[in-house]
Amino acid sequence: MSRDAGPVAVPTYPRVPVPLSARAVLTVDLHALRANWARLNQASGRAECAGVLKADAYGLGLAPIAKALTSEGCKTFFVASVDEGRAAREVQPGATIYVLDGLLPGAEPHYAGFDLRPVLASLPEVRDWAAYCRARGRRMAAAIHIDTGLNRLGMPESELEELAASPELLSAFETTLVMSHLACADHAEDPMNERQRLRFEALRAKLPPAPASLANSGGLFLGQPYHFDLVRPGIALYGGRAHENKPNPMQTVVRLAAKILQVREVSPGQSIGYGATYKVAKPSRIATIAVGYADGFLRALSVATGEAGPVGYIGDYPVPIVGRVSMDFITADVTEVPPELARRGAWVEVMGHRVTVDDLTDRAGTIGYELLSRLGQRVYRVYEGTGV
Repeated sequence: MSRDAGPVAVPTYPRVPVPLSARAVLTVDLHALRANWARLNQASGRAECAGVLKADAYGLGLAPIAKALTSEGCKTFFVASVDEGRAAREVQPGATIYVLDGLLPGAEPHYAGFDLRPVLASLPEVRDWAAYCRARGRRMAAAIHIDTGLNRLGMPESELEELAASPELLSAFETTLVMSHLACADHAEDPMNERQRLRFEALRAKLPPAPASLANSGGLFLGQPYHFDLVRPGIALYGGRAHENKPNPMQTVVRLAAKILQVREVSPGQSIGYGATYKVAKPSRIATIAVGYADGFLRALSVATGEAGPVGYIGDYPVPIVGRVSMDFITADVTEVPPELARRGAWVEVMGHRVTVDDLTDRAGTIGYELLSRLGQRVYRVYEGTGV
């Protein structure tokens, strides 16, 4: 289990009052978020440290996250879509905002109207942006995205060479960033990281000089050769692990707790939940808890008989999750918890310092990005550390 350094006081209930109707509460620690950005900023050396806000800031809320990062000194943000860019612009009028989707056909006025910078990933996008800039009589800003091996978005070498030979296109707009994206940055020892870095060096040299960016969260921790002029951390900001099979130095940002709806006595041999996949071996007390896969608690975290599954907490008491995760509920064995604590209306912490997002996703066979971005909107959100 990955943990932050040093002792941490971990409540299993919200620190601030929440509506009585709240069935599950997501607590976002903005103080920890700012501390994570500061740490990443220091690790990036001379490179600027940006912040990635796509997917509603990885499910945590774009507006409060953007404001917190700005208060710490972050000036550049990356979003996926134009709509996300508009939302970021509304809360951060002075920020530099790049749209990773690139330039959607015919949508040029939306980028220009909200001062958004498209990340141009193909020659047709470059031509469209250049034509729009000429028609407006303005050299507006954009990034150029080079593919160095991910084979997803990004300009292939053949198109890049054609662009390099077309000064009339490059002169029509301002190239404020040349970037690429690492395929295996979460595996520090993967030789593809260095192959992509060298290829990025070679390909960007074909273009006129401009600031460069290659590193995401994992790339930032690969060291100075990967930093260039700007780094783009995402998951590490939010407390997730940047490198597989290595300690996580980031502070925990997210806690998820949900209410017990009912506690029942279950006899040996009886099953729990859909599919009857979990049977109790001894007289047990089973709590039904108000969080499920509709709230982002992944169905892959279901536990069958004989399996070791996730563990929640009521106070200092661990409570094993048992049975199948359903849309609205999970179930936990609270036999070892005093009945006055494991009662209707009590809070159970299912994600936090003691069971991190990476602990859960390791069990589910996925990654922290997926779990965070799936956190449902019916989960009540609390933001701690809003004061600067």
